[in-house]
Amino acid sequence: MKDANFLKEHNARHLWHPMAHPADSLANPPDIIVGGDGVEITDVDGNRVVDGVGGLWNVNLGYSCQPVKDAIAAQLDKLPYYSIFRGTTNDAVIELSTMLRDFFAADGMSRAFFTSGGSDGVEIALRLARQYHKVRGEAGRVKYLSLKKGYHGTHTLGASVNGNANFRTQYEPLMPGCFHLPGPYLYRNPFGATDAEELARFCLAALEDEIRFQDPSTIAAFIMEPVLGAGGVIPPHESFMPGVREICDRYGILLVADEVITAFGRTGDWSGSRHWGVKPDMMVTAKAITNGYFPFGAVMISDAVAEVFESDTTGRAAIGSGYTYSGHPVGAAAAIACLKETERLAVKDNAAARGHQLYVGLQALKQRYATIGDVRGGHGLMCALELVADRDRKTPIDKDTIAKVHRHTYEAGAMVRVSGPNIILSPPLVLTEGHVDTILSALDAGFAAVA
Repeated sequence: MKDANFLKEHNARHLWHPMAHPADSLANPPDIIVGGDGVEITDVDGNRVVDGVGGLWNVNLGYSCQPVKDAIAAQLDKLPYYSIFRGTTNDAVIELSTMLRDFFAADGMSRAFFTSGGSDGVEIALRLARQYHKVRGEAGRVKYLSLKKGYHGTHTLGASVNGNANFRTQYEPLMPGCFHLPGPYLYRNPFGATDAEELARFCLAALEDEIRFQDPSTIAAFIMEPVLGAGGVIPPHESFMPGVREICDRYGILLVADEVITAFGRTGDWSGSRHWGVKPDMMVTAKAITNGYFPFGAVMISDAVAEVFESDTTGRAAIGSGYTYSGHPVGAAAAIACLKETERLAVKDNAAARGHQLYVGLQALKQRYATIGDVRGGHGLMCALELVADRDRKTPIDKDTIAKVHRHTYEAGAMVRVSGPNIILSPPLVLTEGHVDTILSALDAGFAAVA
């Protein structure tokens, strides 16, 4: 590896970073991470901190999961690549598909379509939703519904259903036929609701009103995250997703659960949908499926949807979507090992316990610092702080102040993520009580530095 001086000299000069202005990356070079061990990362200057971000919501098992590393190495020696396009497959992906069937059986899923990641998976799920209706003879069902503040990746179709303008405006016009509904964002909502259950009723009524306005026979699918992640960790009331399921059933609309973040234990259950007692028609998974060690994903498909495709005799069910790296044998081997470790360690239970500890600690910080307007979480290891300049008016905090909080928090021992006015926390699911204390202590130092 090049030495520290070389890395610092060339930092952000020859590459553009995702989700960042190129000029800002040049003016404020990103932290250079050169090592990871357990739930801690080390930068180029030797600073070692707890990773409160979990890579990017995906390193659930930490950076030292040897069984996954060993599985990758063994598969590279055996078969480093082969396609699963029509006519060929590989042994690893067959084994993985059976494991995923069993893992998601409680969610009603029985088939897998493999992808290279979450954005790919959203694209596939929404395409399959349209195709499902065409196979059934309802070709007019082509529209999509989604939630404001929802995040569904950056492909054109995913960006079209995204509910955050930051991922849309510079690339418009996007796909037509995509409509966004108010989300269950209690801290800021258009209804003036102050109660989560009341807000859920308002949002469900808005959803049904939009369906009727659009004409149900034109709508293919509703896509949602069981807990909205990148939009600021927005958990709905427990009645919300079951209400969405009931409305979708009533109007013949497929429910696609974007579980890219929430699957594999992060919410304190094995899937976000299961957390709310809902069986969707499709589930998009990625991120933690390989612990971030290999780009991989799987769209899980219900029995009911599968039956429509597999019983077709018209030819309309032939799938015309796929990726070169769909079902990559190295990714499949990594996922097999990762799934075994995920279950062996019962990480959902630790996520629930440590998530509660983190949420309670963040609530205590809110009592101390007026810049914390809202604390969201309480469902596994997904938490967020929304920062404000004025708590009574809910005036968003300025970028410089939140950047200072981030920097001082890092210097005090924890990496956290800034997204708009939010500090988002999504640490590995194997962290200990002491690690949570370190994150809270570091945040305390970060807020104290700008108080």
